[in-house]
Amino acid sequence: MLSETDILALWTTLKLAGLTTVILLLLGTPLAWWLAHSRFRYKMIVEALVALPLILPPTVLGFYLLIMLGPNGPLGSLMQSLGIQSLAFTFTGLVIGSVFYSLPFVVQPLQNAFATIGRRPLEVAATLRARPLDQFFSVVLPLARPGYLTAAVLGFAHTVGEFGVVLMIGGNIPGETQVLSIAIYDHVEALEYGQAHMLSGGLLLLSFVLLLTVYTLNRRYRVTSI
Repeated sequence: MLSETDILALWTTLKLAGLTTVILLLLGTPLAWWLAHSRFRYKMIVEALVALPLILPPTVLGFYLLIMLGPNGPLGSLMQSLGIQSLAFTFTGLVIGSVFYSLPFVVQPLQNAFATIGRRPLEVAATLRARPLDQFFSVVLPLARPGYLTAAVLGFAHTVGEFGVVLMIGGNIPGETQVLSIAIYDHVEALEYGQAHMLSGGLLLLSFVLLLTVYTLNRRYRVTSI
């Protein structure tokens, strides 16, 4: 049976993953659109920065975020001077770290979806006097639906599985910053393999179901689009 601490860790994890995914979809959409269509000469620098969390060790990213958000960091000291609590070891700090860590898992599928659409559908919509915002919601969003689905699932699943970043920036505070991956580590460290198996098996099943859903829906979308 799950303990009260495990249930709190589950709730914190789902809340963190859901909020991070929503934020990334909102922030990642304009960024992915710009990356897909911009002719900026040094665009590859921005692409490299977005993709950096794919290869950067999570503890390295978490360490620098901790330095930045901590009481002695540039952002943390500024917040304290304004009478605001430091974001290190808080749920808000976890969200910020998760947004940085899962950024490429949302931006890259959206960028590929926008690049695949191309400019032709927008040019046709423009001839019908559709405004840019109308073009995006009426043309781009329906065509990019598989990309959004993939981005949402990957962003959510990747956030659920975080360990190094959340441990560095959030610590291990039950009910506040303790997520499932850290709870599993605590059980293993305490030789409580039964509880670790239960939590790990749940995450394994969740990951499989999410990926299966993506592949199934994307396959149906390709079939109906032919």
